[in-house]
Amino acid sequence: MLNAENKTGGETKQSFLPDLCSIKTLLTVIIMAQLLAFVLVLAAITQARVYPGWDNLGFVSMFVQWIALTSIAILCLLRKPLAKMTAVKAGIASYLLILLITFVMSMLLVYLGKVANLYTQISWGYMFALRNMLISAIVSAIALRFIYLHYLQTQTSKAQSMARIQALQARIRPHFLFNSMNTIAALIKTQPQNAEQAVEDLAELFRSSLGEAHQMVSLESELERVKRYLRIESLRLGERLKVQWELDSLPALARLPPLVLQPLFENAVYHGIEPLAEGGLIKVKCSIEENIAKLVIENPIPKSVSVRKQGSRIAMDNIRERLTYTFGSAGQLFFVKKKDSVSVILLFPLTSPGHNGAEKNTDNLAVQI
Repeated sequence: MLNAENKTGGETKQSFLPDLCSIKTLLTVIIMAQLLAFVLVLAAITQARVYPGWDNLGFVSMFVQWIALTSIAILCLLRKPLAKMTAVKAGIASYLLILLITFVMSMLLVYLGKVANLYTQISWGYMFALRNMLISAIVSAIALRFIYLHYLQTQTSKAQSMARIQALQARIRPHFLFNSMNTIAALIKTQPQNAEQAVEDLAELFRSSLGEAHQMVSLESELERVKRYLRIESLRLGERLKVQWELDSLPALARLPPLVLQPLFENAVYHGIEPLAEGGLIKVKCSIEENIAKLVIENPIPKSVSVRKQGSRIAMDNIRERLTYTFGSAGQLFFVKKKDSVSVILLFPLTSPGHNGAEKNTDNLAVQI
């Protein structure tokens, strides 16, 4: 039933079992157990009783919930030892543990019934326990199989997302590299200090693109990469490139997936500023509403867009997928096109611990590049 190893290359992978200690998992188990109780009561129709014995629903529900919650509690306590096993061993151990709990709970109920003189036949108690174990064996097998398939799907989605992130990290437009090298070559004799700074900025951008794809980075470091990129472009575009920052209580230590902002600014320069002979102004606004950061990047656009200017969708879709993968529905990216400008709106939650105390008060700060 389970055929995946839990270790790869010496690194321990996450257990295929979900977080059984969470409230969400607990509520799911309670609901599923109650549905099973309904099924068991509905299945208890005999010729003598045309309608199911609803008077037994309370007893059946209590017994099923008893087994389900006890199993969840014990599996929650044993999650660390189970995580050290292979998926096969962890699945078998969990399966046998649930059967054992079912047998123990059944015999305990039989003992209580005997003490209360509810029955006199000893064989009935063993048949009752055996019946419960058979039901538990079927239900547990289906549940564990479903959990494992969901685990495989999650791992596949994670691997695909990491591949997309790495592809985006390796994606530095050739035209930007060639233009940067030409600019640096032109500045070496006339402005050696600017050329040296451009080389350092370019090296930092490449170093960032080769970093760990799964690590989160601070918003402050992301903005620093953006400023390095804009410094390089300003050497080539000169006064044509202007940037205005309007930041309201910027949470500098809020965390984002790496290289989320730089491609957005690269699109703003490549699709907005560069085609305009007179250049233009990129406006950046940041605000916080109900623990959600909102970053707006607005750039002008030419009246007529050539065919080569239609390539921003790949980066936009890639970044949107990364935000969804990292923050769920709370991470969003919107593209708003107006008559003479385009705005990209980035929304993400402030999930970084201690971000409230690490905010920078930069009210309406305006910086021209």
